[in-house]
Amino acid sequence: QVQLVESGGGLVLAGGSLRLSCTASGSFFSINTMGWYRQAPGKQREWVAVITRMGSTNYADSVKGRFTISRDNVKHTVYLQMTSLKPEDTAVYYCNADIVYWGEGTLVTVSS
Repeated sequence: QVQLVESGGGLVLAGGSLRLSCTASGSFFSINTMGWYRQAPGKQREWVAVITRMGSTNYADSVKGRFTISRDNVKHTVYLQMTSLKPEDTAVYYCNADIVYWGEGTLVTVSS
């Protein structure tokens, strides 16, 4: 079993930055991939970024070059550094482990 807790969301002006954190408890080292998804109001949840146990990363085209996902295996934490934020990045951001486990989400609001 894996439990995921996100933090770091908030209100930011367009062009600003935020760093989201996702701390895992339980069998962290059994996790292969961890990712971030987001769900904007009235829209379906969409994939944002993923990182494997070995550190390989991949990003949705909409965030490529602006967001960076990283993983600290000592702290059992995955980060999403978000820069050059746009109003369309406003969403609840969810952490995910191996597609199976989900956090409760953290709200990011980008004001224009």
